[in-house]
Amino acid sequence: MAGGTYSALSGLRTRLAQLDRIASDIANAGTAGYKTERVPTVEARRPDFNQVLQTAIDVAAAPGLIDFRDGSIQTTNRDLDVALEGRGFFEIETSEGVRYTRNGQFSRRPDGTLVTADGAVVRGDGGAAITVGEGAISFEPDGAVRAGGVLAGKLKVVDFGDYVGLRREEAGRFRAEAGSTPVDAPKTSRIRGGALESSNVQLPERMVQLTEVSRAFEALQRGITTLMNDVDGRAISELGRR
Repeated sequence: MAGGTYSALSGLRTRLAQLDRIASDIANAGTAGYKTERVPTVEARRPDFNQVLQTAIDVAAAPGLIDFRDGSIQTTNRDLDVALEGRGFFEIETSEGVRYTRNGQFSRRPDGTLVTADGAVVRGDGGAAITVGEGAISFEPDGAVRAGGVLAGKLKVVDFGDYVGLRREEAGRFRAEAGSTPVDAPKTSRIRGGALESSNVQLPERMVQLTEVSRAFEALQRGITTLMNDVDGRAISELGRR
């Protein structure tokens, strides 16, 4: 395979990864607490290919860069909705272990357990589940949860020194890699009941990115077609005449 063709193919794969990420961002523009993500490219040198390719340099998708900037706070007046203002994450318990989220769209199971929209248990201080009784639910700025005026527990809100060790699993859920240890959220972080944090996806900007990446993808497709059909075809034709 000609080196130019290989480089173009690697570019196509990278653009596909970018298109997938942009599509996910657009699809989750309405998901509470969602954080947008970029897929940069890096030069990938492959010295083992020197004997079979004209060039051993191509591009590859780098690890995604998640934008953890806060989204805007929207009032919902739903007593089980919670927004987190400032740094930090709600700690939740899933079937795969402890995870972290900014999506405070909670609900109450029949047994009173506080859970996320997809059923993960919301953890309280000490790591135990929060069980709420009958009556209206309210959340205080420090994370205290009350049901009918009775204290039911306190939301466990944690933070990380940096977010490099956080990896996205689902739309609004993250896991911490080994070595990334959660600590208590700073005192400047506040809980706001009856509200949700919107995603930080900027739809106009992502639509522009979608157009740019799509056009780059189409240009690479045309380049591969030219290399394989025109250039290679002409070479075969000339060799046949000789």
